[in-house]
Amino acid sequence: MTGDEASIRQVVETWMTASRKGDLETVLGLMADDVVFMVPGKEPFGKEAFAAASKGMGETKIDGVSEIVELKLLGDWAYIRNRIEMTATPPGGEAVRRSGYTLTLLRKEGDGRWRLARDANLLAAKV
Repeated sequence: MTGDEASIRQVVETWMTASRKGDLETVLGLMADDVVFMVPGKEPFGKEAFAAASKGMGETKIDGVSEIVELKLLGDWAYIRNRIEMTATPPGGEAVRRSGYTLTLLRKEGDGRWRLARDANLLAAKV
């Protein structure tokens, strides 16, 4: 495993850990400023909309696991295909479970850090 591959795997692990802790600032720091997210049924959105939606979730607890199925380095760009299982539990509410794949493009930025640049999230409700 190269240093870049290890760094990208660490980005994913840091994202998952920060999400479990409700640490939005850390999650936002893992994104490029021009990040674009794509999810079914919605127009693509960026970092500001991601932050607003996350803040709107209030005290919802997030838990999950991510398995990198494929990782390919392409110079200062890379892509990963992840299999994710996640649960979101609002205070006093029922847990919502989702699972599926994401396809994520990462970019190595001027400071040498890998950050999410594009993300297509294909998670669906798990019954």
